[in-house]
Amino acid sequence: MDARVIITKLRDEEHLSAEELAWFAQGLASGVVTDAQAGAFAMAALLNGLVRDERVALTRAMRDSGQVLHWDMPGPVLDKHSTGGIGDCVSLVLAPALAACGAYVPMISGRGLGHTGGTLDKLEAIPGYRGEVDTERLSRITRELGCAIVGASSDIAPADKRLYAIRDVTGTVESIDLITASILSKKLAAGLEGLVLDVKVGSGAFMVEMEEAEELAEALVETAQGLGCMTTALITDMNQPLISSAGNAVEVIEVMEALTGPQVSAPLWDLTCALGGELLALGGLAADAADGAGRIGMALQTGAAAERFGRMVTELGGPADFIDRWRDRLPAAPVQREVMPLATGRVAAIDCHALGLAVVDLGGGRKRETDRVNPSVGLTGLAMLGDQVSPDLPLAVVHAATPDQADAAVAAVRAAYTIGPTACAVPPLIYKRLR
Repeated sequence: MDARVIITKLRDEEHLSAEELAWFAQGLASGVVTDAQAGAFAMAALLNGLVRDERVALTRAMRDSGQVLHWDMPGPVLDKHSTGGIGDCVSLVLAPALAACGAYVPMISGRGLGHTGGTLDKLEAIPGYRGEVDTERLSRITRELGCAIVGASSDIAPADKRLYAIRDVTGTVESIDLITASILSKKLAAGLEGLVLDVKVGSGAFMVEMEEAEELAEALVETAQGLGCMTTALITDMNQPLISSAGNAVEVIEVMEALTGPQVSAPLWDLTCALGGELLALGGLAADAADGAGRIGMALQTGAAAERFGRMVTELGGPADFIDRWRDRLPAAPVQREVMPLATGRVAAIDCHALGLAVVDLGGGRKRETDRVNPSVGLTGLAMLGDQVSPDLPLAVVHAATPDQADAAVAAVRAAYTIGPTACAVPPLIYKRLR
């Protein structure tokens, strides 16, 4: 086959066969397909789109470009994926809760992307935690504990790794078809039996408009099911942070409060139960999503989820006493500064994208792939939509490494908030379910 012929057919809106897409994906992984050819393919896909069968075939080909895991567990192998947001630490709560309910969760997670935080970066705020493991160790930990949250190895979907880097520099990141293939090729390489997708919409999401979020959710569900994985999707709000913190260690603090009590973020709890309920129903561990949500809530209330989380942390290099001593174990930034609003009123709008960039500028995320993340920096006490604020009621607290960084973050956070005279309508946490 010839990459030029495949690109020309996609450019001219001719149907591509599964064999052609499989060859192209292997060419991406092996280097036979050049960067220029990969960029041309991505642009043609963005402009012309793929039909359902092509999208399924491309996802399968990218999944099969590397190692595909296979499991022999005594219960269903389940996982969740979020399209990314601010203060979204659901995975850290959900994985151990699912394990406590009888599921097996080999959660292969990523690092921060753009303005959004990464699950692996949050966990690595825990001293000693190392998410880079080989397949044999991942399998052992998952079998013994029920969950393991780790990073993807270079053997997982190498075609996606190559194509993603090229999309990032060719203005083709927004392609729904390529986003779908990218997400699912990595997730389905983990050998899942059930998957729930948390598709964010709003100012802090990659999909700002509902129409875009619905299109992506439908493509994800349709494609995953076309590849034999039982899948549902929830479209959830990201017009305000999910929790009142944004950063790595500061988000782990809210995770531990949810797991061990007594302070619990209601949106974090509710979304964890909703996503977990869907998964338990898919895996046959609950009669339906409502029953599953109740079981997830019980795992959180009884401490069973916390126990699983603590064992996972220890197994992956973290402190053996983390569940009991987490407040002493997490790093703290040396500079803390309140962000005082310039007016009195109620929070009418939040630019969550700007909040995410403020965390990145503090050092809590990456501007370049080689940047090191400072786990201690971030934002806490974030005001939510409708909250009363005044010169005596702060919008947030900045946690910074230096006074200059704190000053810049204070200005950025203040600019991210719109203060109005009256309360605004607070959007629902969950807009829609797709099954």
